[in-house]
Amino acid sequence: MISRRNIRVKVMQVIYALEAMDDVKAKNNPVQALSKKLEESRELFVYLLHFITQVAQYAEIDAKHRASKHITTKEDLNVNTKIAGNEQLWKILESASYRKAIEVTVPKSIDSQDWIKKIYQRLVDTDIYQEYIKVENRDDKQQEKEILRYIFTDLMLPDEDFLSFVEEHFTNWDDDAEMMNQLMPAYLQKPAAYDLYDMTGTEKWQFARDLLNTTMEKTEHLSDLIKPKLKNWDADRIAQLDMILMQMGVAEFLYFDTIPPKVTINEYIDIAKEYSTPQSGQFVNGILDGIHKELVATEKMHKTDFKK
Repeated sequence: MISRRNIRVKVMQVIYALEAMDDVKAKNNPVQALSKKLEESRELFVYLLHFITQVAQYAEIDAKHRASKHITTKEDLNVNTKIAGNEQLWKILESASYRKAIEVTVPKSIDSQDWIKKIYQRLVDTDIYQEYIKVENRDDKQQEKEILRYIFTDLMLPDEDFLSFVEEHFTNWDDDAEMMNQLMPAYLQKPAAYDLYDMTGTEKWQFARDLLNTTMEKTEHLSDLIKPKLKNWDADRIAQLDMILMQMGVAEFLYFDTIPPKVTINEYIDIAKEYSTPQSGQFVNGILDGIHKELVATEKMHKTDFKK
């Protein structure tokens, strides 16, 4: 479920954090630090998913509360609960993966009821929701998916107060916000394709470990290849994230023979643009492209032919 781009970002964050700390024990076991980071991301994802399901199910709670009022109106007695029976919602709720993730992660331990109610009430007031409940049947499968996505992308993410609440419980929110924004819509489209208990998978976890270990163990050699390309740049004044990203990129050139160089360069350009300075994308592109051409010219790069 977590993409290689997500993994590259997480490896970058771990290396950056380890370089900034004096914890020798953590530096001696970077894989453990990476594993912890990925687990924090999984816990955040499960919490956000659980929150979406609770907002959708709140329709039934709202209907019961309003029907039990001492003085009721016609509207109180006719609350539409269609979303609580949303087919995509129940595919998630009944999946073994979700049930296991909820049991292990225990998102219910976070008191989110006030926010669940607030987001639900905002949902009910939207034109999107009103159009959704106008249709009595569930023939439009995409609509069933889209209303859940809408809760996340249009009601939860834009609310700065809600995000502050999330950050109070998940200190990794700032690091993982972009990842969550990518992963959640994909999961809501096809939940059965993902394992919420193991969001990385064996192959990608191997890639993550190898990329982290190789970059850290070969730092001096990777830097020696980068520094001659800096020309008038002072290596000590280059943004730390830029240097880490370039080291990771060169590590992929030299030690990951199944990853095409073009993919490597494009990935690190995008990550630099997203996480470093405004000029970082162009800077990283120029350096990695130059090193790639030199490695090819000196026959030091050996890549698998993907066409075969």
